[in-house]
Amino acid sequence: MILVGITGIIGSGKTTVSGMLLQEGIPVIDLDRIGKEVTDYEEVVRDIKEVFGEEYLVNDKANITKLREIAFINAETRRKLENIIHPRAAIELWKRIDMFKTKGAPVVVIDAPLLYETGLDKKLDKVVVVSADMEIIKERLKLRGMEEEDANRRLTHQISLAEKEKKADHILHNNGSGEDLRKELKALLLRIKEWEVRSPCT
Repeated sequence: MILVGITGIIGSGKTTVSGMLLQEGIPVIDLDRIGKEVTDYEEVVRDIKEVFGEEYLVNDKANITKLREIAFINAETRRKLENIIHPRAAIELWKRIDMFKTKGAPVVVIDAPLLYETGLDKKLDKVVVVSADMEIIKERLKLRGMEEEDANRRLTHQISLAEKEKKADHILHNNGSGEDLRKELKALLLRIKEWEVRSPCT
């Protein structure tokens, strides 16, 4: 089994591509979703209360909206939150990978926005970066209703697309129409098949 990471920056279209891969029958593990799930863990709620205060809980659960806000205040605040969430999310991630391995899946895709930022890329076989021109990305975020200041703040906390592209095994360009994206997806599926064939485990 090969592990393929898929990443990008907010607005590049990573989630859309992951959904298309899922439709093609390729297992996709959404690390962002796992991160949200583990915030309901009793020990995570306890740690959030101890580190940030009871005001970051609602009905004895983590207040995701407020936590997302403080994650972009400064690096120290973000680091404290990541130290609570990431270790638990990593444990759950590898549990799910093992589950797919037991089922005999030839490939599993891990959808991870902060794949390079967290060093997860070093534990995977291949990495795909979903890329788009910055003007297009900002327009997409604007259409989502995201304020430019908020978008810029989020983007500054991620490694740039240019840096991610340098490290990628495959770059999927998402600048055009839905038809263009399907062509890009077809090329990616062919690359994945090549990686499967070349894998020493196959």
